[in-house]
Amino acid sequence: MHRFLITCVFGLLLAGCQSQPPTGADVAPGAVLISAQHCLSEYLEELEKNHYGPCLKIISVDGQAPPVRADGFIELPARTPVTLGVSCVYRHADGSPIPATMENTEFPVTRTTFENPGTRWYLHAHRQARQVVGCEPTLSRSVYPTYDTE
Repeated sequence: MHRFLITCVFGLLLAGCQSQPPTGADVAPGAVLISAQHCLSEYLEELEKNHYGPCLKIISVDGQAPPVRADGFIELPARTPVTLGVSCVYRHADGSPIPATMENTEFPVTRTTFENPGTRWYLHAHRQARQVVGCEPTLSRSVYPTYDTE
């Protein structure tokens, strides 16, 4: 019984390690990864619920449809200027998109934007999930909003 338990625990640990997101080792040399689509949300403790913020989707890289990897990221060359076409949309309280709020804009990437190859980035529609309008893309290394809304 003791060996069976140890085998089960080892199996679970191994399965957990295999399901981890890929590291920088899966990125082409000299490239960075940026999430093709990202939605902001913020947990509201006082209401005990999630507030669904805006979603952003990269729709083009230098005017061309980007190849999205199976993990939902786009590879971009580090230290290379490109223009990202992005689409932003806000969401209802249930998380569904509000089509009337869809807006497209561009996000310029300069030679200094992505200086370190092998890193993962997220493009957010805003710095926070609540009390925002429009589409003001910002870069982050985190999936969470830069600022919590007070």
